[in-house]
Amino acid sequence: MAIPFDNIQKSYDAVAREYADEIYAELKGKPFDRQVLDRFAERVRGRGRVCDVGCGPAQIARYLRDWGIDVMGLDLSAGMLAEARRLNPDLMFVQSSMFALGLGSETLGGIAAFYCIIHIPRARVVAALAEMRRVLRPGGCLLITFHLGTEDSHHEELFGRPVSLDVALFTTVEMSGYLQAAGFLVDELLERDPYAPEVEYHSRRGYIVASRPRGR
Repeated sequence: MAIPFDNIQKSYDAVAREYADEIYAELKGKPFDRQVLDRFAERVRGRGRVCDVGCGPAQIARYLRDWGIDVMGLDLSAGMLAEARRLNPDLMFVQSSMFALGLGSETLGGIAAFYCIIHIPRARVVAALAEMRRVLRPGGCLLITFHLGTEDSHHEELFGRPVSLDVALFTTVEMSGYLQAAGFLVDELLERDPYAPEVEYHSRRGYIVASRPRGR
């Protein structure tokens, strides 16, 4: 199944400033997410560079850097990366796709992938996860998050601007299966109810911590 990368890139380019203004400070109102990130930061500390995949304005990368983690950001959208660089001039950013990260094999100690998997059709999720596994060192850790559900949807408006975005919702069991098919060990499954509408889009959220097995 072909993925409309041009639509994804152009859509996020179009809303990059509004998106950054809306979510860059979101972690202040998300104690559960901060706790998950704190545990992730402790796990990857000293294990090499960490990549915030699908970083958007890089609020996750910023949080990890403030924890003292060696972190970089990666996104498909040049507009989002411009916002990320504006807000985080001390961090490194790369433009690339989740299917070709442009990073060397076994070079990362960890990956944080917050909600970027939602634009990948189910038939291609394992391929995207396998690419993440490729760049992780043995024992490296992946923290992936997604909206919980079973349906797919198409969106043509975001922040009052025209876009063309397909969104897939996943269950934690489903995503766990994809991770195992991609060669990961699943370490932890977490779910939470949505925060208030003024904090985030009103959906249940899933979090999975997984790792690349040592020795393979």
